[in-house]
Amino acid sequence: MTELDSKFKKLIRQDVQSMHAYAIQDSAGMVKLDAMENPHRLPADLQAKLGERLGALALNRYPDGRVNDLRAALADYAGMPEGFDIMLGNGSDELISLLAMACDVPGGSILAPMPGFVMYGLSAQLQGLKFIGVELTPDFELDEAAMLAAIAQHKPSIVYLAYPNNPTANLWDDAVIEKIIEAVGEQGGLVVMDEAYQPFSSKSYIDRIARHGHVLLMRTLSKFGLAGVRLGYMMGPKALIAEVDKVRPPYNISVLNYECALFALEHREVFAAQAHELVAQRAALFAALSALKGVKAWKSDANMILVRVPDATKTFEGLKQRKVLVKNVSKMHVLLANCLRLTVGTSEENAQMLAALEESL
Repeated sequence: MTELDSKFKKLIRQDVQSMHAYAIQDSAGMVKLDAMENPHRLPADLQAKLGERLGALALNRYPDGRVNDLRAALADYAGMPEGFDIMLGNGSDELISLLAMACDVPGGSILAPMPGFVMYGLSAQLQGLKFIGVELTPDFELDEAAMLAAIAQHKPSIVYLAYPNNPTANLWDDAVIEKIIEAVGEQGGLVVMDEAYQPFSSKSYIDRIARHGHVLLMRTLSKFGLAGVRLGYMMGPKALIAEVDKVRPPYNISVLNYECALFALEHREVFAAQAHELVAQRAALFAALSALKGVKAWKSDANMILVRVPDATKTFEGLKQRKVLVKNVSKMHVLLANCLRLTVGTSEENAQMLAALEESL
């Protein structure tokens, strides 16, 4: 990286200058199991139909009311309750940033369990909000006492609860979640249930969201099978969504994005079958990992499995040399020491990864 000209250093925030940009690993020629993507592409007949549909779009015009058709289709797909509304983002990442912007009030803060999704903390930092990370237990469960104490002390504007969590892939105890939600509500904050991995999860919060006027539910179509389309959505009480929606940039969802998403929802059974297959592959992969000497695997409700190995750096590099790319999360948090995050792939990809992992341990 070239050095920033000194005359520009006074223009760029000091905290931004000290940050590292989000790194995307080079995956050319690799079995790509590092980013929780659905490994299945559209069937050839649907590829042709989608191509024809996208080719007919008026790309010379700004996005139009068709985006509202997508909002309605997503609300139907998710089973959104009466009295709620839905807003769209360029992936969940944009929604997380917009929430931080909307809730940037004096003394405002964002709280989330750690280790967790990096964007919760990053969105707070970039918006100038305080971020409070509360450590999970050593087995990645919510620390009820620590969470409730932190909520009472800091009175956060937003509390994020990923359901299931990234990178640990587990669902937390529902009774503890309810206590946290009630505690946040009592001090006037918002709770965001982040269900990015909902297609692979045994449970959802959607059937309980209507109980609380301060809970938002966020999802993405990335894990559904459209990571390249960049589309996240968030549901909540109408009045609350209306306020957050005011900071959304105009035309943030392109005509290509929303038409791809509408097409996918029209063929949701194809994606549901893919998710079903990945859940089956996850079970087989977990069993195989659990049988490996020196490997500790955690049960997953997502399309990834967290494992601890004797030496994460050595194993990660060994996998890479064998053309298998996973995510080394061992430096992200002290609780993740020597941990790797493995995306669930096709049966062939999983077999390749397991063989490479055994050789790399």
